Amino acid sequence: MIRWFKRSKPLGARGEDAAAKYLKRNGYKILARNARLGRYEIDVIAREGDTIAFVEVKTRTSDSIALPEENVDARKQRHIRRAAHTYIAKHGDDDTYYRFDIVSVLMPEIGSPTITLYRNAFSDE
Repeated sequence: MIRWFKRSKPLGARGEDAAAKYLKRNGYKILARNARLGRYEIDVIAREGDTIAFVEVKTRTSDSIALPEENVDARKQRHIRRAAHTYIAKHGDDDTYYRFDIVSVLMPEIGSPTITLYRNAFSDE
């Protein structure tokens, strides 16, 4: 007899789900998830008050090698900026406030995830 097991979501998808729930609980309105903007993607686009937050979610099972947020290097930041500029050009105006946030999700095999939000994690340079 062959048994078929339902595969769980990949770690990154589970982390993004946890991050989106966390952001909602903390007053963010989710505008888009996994938004493809040109050649780049933004994990979560959300509004907090009058500010649009472009959120990169990094998920790991442990921080033994590096913290998840340490993996948002200069190249990744540049890609997020370019995608954000595309989004603002389509959906914003000259008075649109925006920033770049990172959500770090440590999702151990057993137990609850640890979620950390870094508002304004990097600038628009």
